[in-house]
Amino acid sequence: MAETSPDMTGDRSVVFSAIITGGAKGIGLAIARRLAADGTAIALIGRDAAALHQAADDLHARFAVADVTDPAALTDAIAALGPCDILVNNAGAAISKPFAKHDLADFRAMLEVNLLAAVAACHAVLPGMRARNFGRIVNIASTAGLKGYPYVTAYVAAKHALVGFTRALAQETAKDGVTVNAVCPGFTDTEMVARSVATIVAASGRSPDAARGMLAAGNPAGRLIRPEEVAEVVAFLCRRDAGAMTGQAIAVAGGEI
Repeated sequence: MAETSPDMTGDRSVVFSAIITGGAKGIGLAIARRLAADGTAIALIGRDAAALHQAADDLHARFAVADVTDPAALTDAIAALGPCDILVNNAGAAISKPFAKHDLADFRAMLEVNLLAAVAACHAVLPGMRARNFGRIVNIASTAGLKGYPYVTAYVAAKHALVGFTRALAQETAKDGVTVNAVCPGFTDTEMVARSVATIVAASGRSPDAARGMLAAGNPAGRLIRPEEVAEVVAFLCRRDAGAMTGQAIAVAGGEI
């Protein structure tokens, strides 16, 4: 049976609806599939129109093509998709190089995609959530929001900022029926990690398997995290009976944190 969304009068006739940014691939797609399995109506936002078409067809979902780093385009996309009970800010990106080669433009780029996009999306959905006295916001951060890693200083700074934003916003919405949490995956078997592997191979001459092993070595389980494992945690946080879970930054990292 589909979960339903309460309003201020207690009406339970409306099916939960979720907007997921970066929802056509990787962790975002795994989250979309998991929430859809619970009966949630899914809407996806992303830049890759072809991937969005494919994911939307598979999930019977709505979608909007938008660059999340363009606040006006993102706000328009959210408005076009209609009211939502669940917002998953999943879109993100990483730049990998030594700090000496990072410039201010790199830091601005990381803040725009990993922090400010989530801020803009929250601005867009919160009035409706507060009016309905119910909402679930989940920001997909990273273990890089909880600890430092070399060669990704701008990314680490942006993900730490996202975790701080999550904790602060949760304080403001706690009495509104709206929870705000961060999920912080370790190295996860996605296209982003595949790009990191390619970077390591190019820089070090290691084999792809050796490069993947380097990334997995920080996990006591000795493996990469599966996107579906992240999606399960998100699904729990989106449940009606998870209302006491807010302001949390939950590591999904096999014991790394």
